[in-house]
Amino acid sequence: MTVAGHRSERIAEEIRNEVVLMLAGELKDPRLAGPVSVSEVRVTPDLRTVRVFVQLEGEESERAATLEGLRAASGYVRHKLVERLQLRRAPDVHFLIDASVEYGRHIDELLRNVRSPEEK
Repeated sequence: MTVAGHRSERIAEEIRNEVVLMLAGELKDPRLAGPVSVSEVRVTPDLRTVRVFVQLEGEESERAATLEGLRAASGYVRHKLVERLQLRRAPDVHFLIDASVEYGRHIDELLRNVRSPEEK
């Protein structure tokens, strides 16, 4: 992997740490009261876009409200990331729901329901 690839990985990890800290106490939006965990952060090689994948708990309406709260806070997060990580350019921060856990459960369920050839 190139040096630029390692740099973006390091920055992604630092951004993840900072976003977790912000979610733990700095963001005061009541929509963010539910449990939110940051599962992954991906940064484009040019460091212009940051995608933060979060896992949300609760009903679908609560999850939608929490995601709206995160999207509303993206400007604040963007500003704080530039300040704390001393980035030259403020990256666009996008919060996305990480559906990998639900997808994995679905695949496990499908595999459990499949009959083996000996059972037929």
